[in-house]
This record gives sequence, C-alpha cells and structure tokens, in this order.
Amino acid sequence: MLEIFLKTLPFFAVIALGYGAGKTRFFTEEATAYLTRFVFYFALSAMIFQFTATLQIWEVLDWTFILAYLAASSVVYLIVTAVARYRGVSLAEGAFEAQCAVIGNVGFLGVPMLALLLGQAAVAPIILMLAVDLIVFGSLVVILVSAGGGRLSLATFGTVGMGLLKNPMIVSIVLGFVWSSWRLPMPEVGREFLTLLGSAATPGALFAIGASLASKSTERASVALWLAFAKLILHPAAVAVSVLLIFPVEPFAAKVMIAAAALPVAGNIFILAQHYRVAPQRVSASILFSTAISVFTVAGAIAWIGTF
Repeated sequence: MLEIFLKTLPFFAVIALGYGAGKTRFFTEEATAYLTRFVFYFALSAMIFQFTATLQIWEVLDWTFILAYLAASSVVYLIVTAVARYRGVSLAEGAFEAQCAVIGNVGFLGVPMLALLLGQAAVAPIILMLAVDLIVFGSLVVILVSAGGGRLSLATFGTVGMGLLKNPMIVSIVLGFVWSSWRLPMPEVGREFLTLLGSAATPGALFAIGASLASKSTERASVALWLAFAKLILHPAAVAVSVLLIFPVEPFAAKVMIAAAALPVAGNIFILAQHYRVAPQRVSASILFSTAISVFTVAGAIAWIGTF
C-alpha cells in the first residue's frame, strides 16, 4: 500500500501545486481556463490520438467490458438518484448528483496516471470507459435536465449529438481508430510532434485540475461528502462486483476498470452544472472533497487490485 501511495503521490503533488497557484491568485481563473483549453483540445487529444492510432478497434471493442461497466454504473446512478429524490430535490439536481457519483476524472487524471502506473495496455480499457462516460452518461444528464425543465424536444437530441461531434476526446479517438484501420504509416516527424505535444498532457492536466479546485465552493458539505463517498467507494465497489462476480471480463481489463472507477469526480460536470444553473455549488464541493480524499483512496484501490 505504501509503495503504491508513493507512486501516486507525485500526481497529486502536481494537483496540489496547481491548487496553491490558484489559491494565491498567482494563476488566475482566466489562466486556468486557457490552460484547461490547451490540455483539452491539444495536449490530451494528441496523447489519445497517438494511443488509438496504434490500436485496432476490433481488438479494443469489448462488449462484455462495456456491459459490465454500464451495469455497475447504472446501479450507482439509480441509487444516488433515488436518494436525491427522497431528499426532495428536483429531477435535474438528482441527475447532476448521479453524474457526480459515476463520472470520474478519467480524461485529465485517469489516462495519464493509469497509463504510467499500469502500463500502456491500460489505455484501451480506459478509452472504452471514457467513450461510455461521454456518449451515454454525458448525453443522459442533458436529456434529464431538459426533461426536468419541460424543455425536452427533438432539438435537445440535436444539441446532444452536436456536443458529441465537437468533443475533442471523441474526435481524437475516432481519428486514431480510422488511422489505424487504414494502416496509415506515421511519419517520424508526426510521431515526434504527437509525443512532444502529448507529453504536456500529464503535467498540464494535473496542474489545471488543482488550479480549478482553488475556485471551488464547499457549500452543502454533507451532500458533497455523500457524493464523494458514492464516487470513491460505491462506484468502484459496484464495478468490482460486476467484473469479478457477474461478467466474465478479462482480468487485466477488470483491474483497470476498478482503478478508473475509483477516480474522483470529473471537473467538466461543474462546467455543465454552471451552464444549466443546476446545483453548481454542490457539484463544486463534491469535486473538491472527492479529489482531496482520493489521494488515499485511489492508492488503496490500485494496491487492492494488485492482490489478485
């Protein structure tokens, strides 16, 4: 456990460095927004494209894996939604709380960290999880928020579709698989360009996570702690039951899924909550608490999967 903790600590140390820079205003919110945009549209996209360009889609696409992840995440989604509705919150608020419970920081934290800790073989399962998060749950929250506000229409589905088509992570995944399926050669200058740009993804993403946390609110602490528990404990536990006891998922892929499910709440949920003006403070606090607590829980999850 201590060895794994020390391996994950540098990643969280960079997050803490970003947090300190943001908290002292050395790194302003505007600077954080531009750094996040650089990582999201350029560095991380280059890293993902470089990974997927070396993979064949029929080698990556595993419907048993997808079904296992969807089943476990759906159970947690329903539990958190039910708890929210029991507390009397709106459908839209419940949707965002459920989103916090199942959508981890797979893009900014999971891809760079787990690829280094678990090896390049972890990239394919991570990309599958990222695709499910973006396509299924990313679309679901928009639909539920629109339905809760009485604004659900065909235009809503058009907005969801355009959002997916414009998402640079999805674009880089698709382009990478197209490149690999056509067996296009990668020029040396192109490989060096992608390596150089992609290498900025890990420190840039981690620093951006920390800097963005500096502006997060801690209102509704009790609910935020419940959502942090749901994301850091309940979600990976449900995934573990799914892949170890129900679905015959390949062992290494199962380990990657459990580790990725243990990641803290994704920061892009706050952007969406702010856009729709639905519980942004609650989402903000859940991101802050889950990221702080995950310093220990992520190491624990990775150490645990290493025992089997």
